[in-house]
Amino acid sequence: MLYYKILIDNSLSKRETLSFFITFEGIEGSGKSTQLKLLEAHLKEKGARVLSVREPGGTLLGESVRDLLVNEITEAIDARAELLLYEACRAQIVSHVIKPALKEGKVVLCDRFVDSTSAYQGGGREIEAEPIELINNWASYGLTPELTILVDCPPELGIKRALERIEGMDEGESKEDRFEKEAMSFHTRVREAYLSLAKRFPDRIKVVDGDAAKEDVQKEVIRVVSEGMKNVL
Repeated sequence: MLYYKILIDNSLSKRETLSFFITFEGIEGSGKSTQLKLLEAHLKEKGARVLSVREPGGTLLGESVRDLLVNEITEAIDARAELLLYEACRAQIVSHVIKPALKEGKVVLCDRFVDSTSAYQGGGREIEAEPIELINNWASYGLTPELTILVDCPPELGIKRALERIEGMDEGESKEDRFEKEAMSFHTRVREAYLSLAKRFPDRIKVVDGDAAKEDVQKEVIRVVSEGMKNVL
């Protein structure tokens, strides 16, 4: 857990930062990625050493596989194959990036983690929970976030925002719209799965209202993080 520990040595105070792992979750267009960036800036202002990463991605392997997973391709991806691709990216980023950063005493902010797999491949694709939980734990080396921010909003609002963002992108930019093209029933199942996880793990997963104004959501995220980090912010 990250906190600031004051050490007194010959009348000199030294500030020591310990690691903390925070993940952001939510459906497409919830605003989680924006809130992660805002939190990163806030923590850096407070003097924390912060590393922000995303799933899938964050490594050469992860970014290569990401292109297959988030962009529409001519061949349909089998649900189990999709699950295993996500888990391969997870194992790579945990072992090569996240664990080393935590060992160095950094705050790691991750845009999606194991809860996304439970929500999207479990809730959305309706793969049974037991194998997902087993492989989530295996691929993540048993790493569990100290805190997860679930930015929640109705699927209709989230997809509307996501499609508007995609429409506003410049020509040639990667639209990453494979999931946005799923049926609304898919996104509804994903949201319901997220909320079920929040009820199952209330001490770790904190729900914030993504339907509110960006500034209000930011204030709530900072409040939740400050509380989770023992009010050191």
